[in-house]
Amino acid sequence: MERDLIAITEYCIKYDIEPSFINSLEESGIIMLTDINQERFIHIEQLPEMDRYIHFHYDLQINIEGIDAIR
Repeated sequence: MERDLIAITEYCIKYDIEPSFINSLEESGIIMLTDINQERFIHIEQLPEMDRYIHFHYDLQINIEGIDAIR
């Protein structure tokens, strides 16, 4: 199962985004994260969606509520 997960810290470094953005997506129910040993992970099935959400937020300046409405 751990192969199906990517650590949020690694993901944020790779894509140069803030962890708070991912936390906000989860708090809004847009994505689901998994906690293992006090570290948070994203499922690889959600990566295509995450790419879109990153584009919406960082390139198009759409806030979390807007992303939720688009989704």
